[in-house]
Amino acid sequence: MNKGMEKAKILIESLPYIKKFAHKTVVIKYGGHAMVDEELKKNFALDIILLKYIGINPVVVHGGGPQINTFLDKMNIKSNYIQGMRITDGETMDVVEMVLVGKVNKEIVSLINFHGGRAVGLSGRDGDMIKARKMSLSINVKDAPPELIDLGRVGEVTEVNPEVLVTLDRQNFIPVIAPVGVGEDGKSYNINADLVAGAVASQLKAEKLVLLTDVEGVNDDKGRLIPSMSCAEADSHISSGLIGGGMIPKVKCCQEVVQKGVSKAHIIDGRQEHSLLLEIFTRQGTGTEITK
Repeated sequence: MNKGMEKAKILIESLPYIKKFAHKTVVIKYGGHAMVDEELKKNFALDIILLKYIGINPVVVHGGGPQINTFLDKMNIKSNYIQGMRITDGETMDVVEMVLVGKVNKEIVSLINFHGGRAVGLSGRDGDMIKARKMSLSINVKDAPPELIDLGRVGEVTEVNPEVLVTLDRQNFIPVIAPVGVGEDGKSYNINADLVAGAVASQLKAEKLVLLTDVEGVNDDKGRLIPSMSCAEADSHISSGLIGGGMIPKVKCCQEVVQKGVSKAHIIDGRQEHSLLLEIFTRQGTGTEITK
C-alpha cells in the first residue's frame, strides 16, 4: 500500500508540469552513455514516447562520436582532434555521414518505433533543414599572429529551416535528427550535436533544451550539484574556473538558447534512469537548469 501511495504522489506532483508543458516543444540532445547501455537506450525511448503521448512535442538530436570512432578504426582511418573537434576530411566525412545518418539515426528511430512511438529519422540535408558553413578555428601563438587551423568538413549552423519539423509535428511524428548540415556548396558538414540542438531549439522557440551528458550537471566548489543558475551566474562560474573543460561549451550553448527565447535549458545525467522525466516533471529535478 505504501508503495502504491508513493506512486500516486509522484503522479500528482507531475500534474502541474504536464499541464504547463502541454503542446510545447522540448528539444533533447541525446548522447553519452545513454546511447550505449541497452537498458538506458530502452528507457530513453520510453521517456520520449511518454512525452509525446501526454501532449509534449519532443525533438531528438543525437550524437555518435564513439560509433564513428569504431568504424574509422575498422577502416584504419586515424582520428585527429584539435580542441575537442574532429578534423574531418572528405573520406572521414563519408564515414561520419554513413554512421550518423545510416546507422545511429536509424537505430534510434527503430527503438522508438519498436516500443510504440512514431519516429522519423532526418539529417540536416532533408528539406535543407540545417544549413551550415565551414567552421573557422584559430589558435593563439606566442609572439606570432594567430594560426588558422583547417578542420576540413567541420561546420557551424547558419540557418534552421523548421518546415519539415513543423509538418512532422502536425502529423504526430517524433523527429530524430542527425547533426549533419549542408553547405552552400552542397557538401555535407559534421556539426557538434549540442550546437545543432541549440539552433533547433532557438528556431522552434522551444520550452526547453535538455542536454543528456555523462555528468550529473554543474557542481559547486564542494562537489555539490547546482540545481539552477542564471546566465550571469554561469558567466561568473566560468570566469572563476568553477566551470571548465568540456562543460564550458555546453553551458555556453544553454546560455545562448535562453537568450534567444527558450524558457530554460538543462544539463542532466543521461546515465541515471529516466533522468529526462525527473528533470521535467518533478520539483527537485535531477540536473542543472540555466535560466535567463
